[in-house]
Amino acid sequence: MIYQGKAITVKTIEDGIAELNFNLEGDSVNKFNNATIVELGEAVTALSTANGIQGLLVTSGKDVFIVGADITEFGKLSSGTEADIVQHLADDNQVFNAVEDLPFPTVTAINGYALGGGFEMCMATDYRVMATAAKVGLPETKLGIYPGFGGTVRLPRIIGVDNAVEWIAGGAEQKPEKALKDGAVDAVVVPELLREAAIDLLKQCIAGKLDYKTRRQEKLEPIKLNDIEKMMAFTTCKAMVAQQAGRHFPAPMSAVNTIEKAAGMARAEALAVEAQGFAKLVKTSVADALIGLFLNDQALAKVAKSWAKQTEPVGLGAVLGAGIMGGGIAYQSAYKGTPIVMKDIDQNGITIGLSEANKLLSKRVSRGRMDPIKMGEVLNNITPTLSYDGFDKVDMVIEAVVENEKVKNIVLAEVEDKVSKDTIVASNTSTISITRLAEGLKRPENFCGMHFFNPVHAMPLVEVIRGKKTSDAAVAKAVAYGLAMGKKVVVVNDCPGFLVNRVLFPYFAAFTQLLKEGADFQQVDKVMEKWGWPMGPAYLSDVVGIDTCVHAGEVMAEAFPDRLKQEYKTALEVMFENNRYGQKNDAGFYNYEPDKKGKPKRVPTEEVYTLLAPHADASQEFEADTIVERLMVPMGIEMARCLEENIVGTPAEADLSLIFGLGFPVFRGGILQYIDSVGIDVFCQMADKYSHLGELYEPTAGMRERAANGEKYFTN
Repeated sequence: MIYQGKAITVKTIEDGIAELNFNLEGDSVNKFNNATIVELGEAVTALSTANGIQGLLVTSGKDVFIVGADITEFGKLSSGTEADIVQHLADDNQVFNAVEDLPFPTVTAINGYALGGGFEMCMATDYRVMATAAKVGLPETKLGIYPGFGGTVRLPRIIGVDNAVEWIAGGAEQKPEKALKDGAVDAVVVPELLREAAIDLLKQCIAGKLDYKTRRQEKLEPIKLNDIEKMMAFTTCKAMVAQQAGRHFPAPMSAVNTIEKAAGMARAEALAVEAQGFAKLVKTSVADALIGLFLNDQALAKVAKSWAKQTEPVGLGAVLGAGIMGGGIAYQSAYKGTPIVMKDIDQNGITIGLSEANKLLSKRVSRGRMDPIKMGEVLNNITPTLSYDGFDKVDMVIEAVVENEKVKNIVLAEVEDKVSKDTIVASNTSTISITRLAEGLKRPENFCGMHFFNPVHAMPLVEVIRGKKTSDAAVAKAVAYGLAMGKKVVVVNDCPGFLVNRVLFPYFAAFTQLLKEGADFQQVDKVMEKWGWPMGPAYLSDVVGIDTCVHAGEVMAEAFPDRLKQEYKTALEVMFENNRYGQKNDAGFYNYEPDKKGKPKRVPTEEVYTLLAPHADASQEFEADTIVERLMVPMGIEMARCLEENIVGTPAEADLSLIFGLGFPVFRGGILQYIDSVGIDVFCQMADKYSHLGELYEPTAGMRERAANGEKYFTN
């Protein structure tokens, strides 16, 4: 044994060939934490002084190669100064440089995921052999940063500037065929032949059949482009990246600028440029938000998986109500592999539900994402029916009939008599109390809410709602089914609007109050979209449906009259009374016409201003900052209140619910992350500016306490 640590071992495997194996103790994957990098340095030192070594094979002892840097250590890294970060990276890069400078050829066998720092490790070796089951890539820009272990330096020297910019700025995982075509790896083989192929390549280097030294030298020198070629390459790349990344995400363009700046430099200078740019990025609010989002997503998944482990998977599901929503649920279940019965009382409903599933599957086939045989298999997983025959075999039923409490009560009582005593029943209601719906059931412990967002196939979130009598077994089954459907699942306690809608309607209330005071809804939309929302509140209302917004708003106002009861006719009510329901009938705050692809395109119309004028003060223009504050403060306060009332368990679950359920701007990390970024004390001061507008703008006692103590919702 040449070296043995807790993450890395090095040993001789045959004459002249050593193997460096990554196998991090106590973890299911390999990752570059600080301890692993220290061990890598020690292992390389041991290799460089060992006798008789002629070549090095780099492998993994796990199903993945290395998934990247340990993101949990980023908080400590970003808390330092830029100079501290630059020095930290310089120390780390000495280790990767030492791998690259070993006095013999090196080959990496990539058996599974090699991402971020994992792929940067691969690039430090002379050759790379990739298994057909593996994927490689540099996804750091998705975290608001770019590669920091030499990725911006080595990749463009290996695969060229254009390809490197595509890989780094896009941050996508690359399949073997793409990696081979671009020249990022040297061979692709089936997993069973990976080790043999890598050793064979190493032996060719040792025998002098492959000139590894010349290849290595290319990574140490400036990029081989003249000034005109560099200008053309980077001008094109910058235009493409600027268009795709947008102004809220600085990392992709920063990566291009770094590659350009270092293009004429040798390795040492180029790595220094990379480190300086990395240090600036990691200190930005965007990086803080996106790294936090990544960690929060892992935390959410961990909670959901802990629930799912408590139950058996759903073998057969059922959905009641085969309209657009029911058809969407049936499609999602069948597509992800869980057979489902789709019941309706009317054949027309069945037809609509099957048409919805067929439309979604046909779209996948037309785009080459599914073959017709697979489409047929998925459709065969959906069993349409007008009766309850076979419901005694169903593990879980999702009720998705009309949003009417009396109708739901009838249907739920009916289905309870048709299923087994262990079957879990869930309602897909978006507004009706789960506790109240359970009152007429014989087995309320087997009942919960399971709120899907429309359209089901596109929206990632499912809220699982626990009523007062809902059992852990019911929650576990619903969470397991949601995960099986490929959804992000958050468990919340019952209250009007549950979590997402409860937090959304104070935002809508603030919006309608602005319009009452004479604001232009188009200006409000533009400001909020510029702030980062995919849709402003008027446009969002049209997409959700004005009728739905009015109905849900009435429910929410009844539940929280102190904050949401409005003593005037709102703009939403004016739209509703004039049969302007939004995209569903091509007329809401905007008119809608099909674009070139047949999708609805919003078109402003003076008619709406004429309808709103009698119900609003004189028209006035508000400052953009005022609009943002007026809308975001009520949303933030309501989320804080939900956290304090234990409607949602953690800040991570709270923030991700809005991101996955509403499209909250990801580069801001979530509503609580946003409050942390401005400071809870500053946020409370912001709210106090609008105290004259009522309790909608009154911070909670818990918020004021956090502000006084200098606390945050998230700690590094």
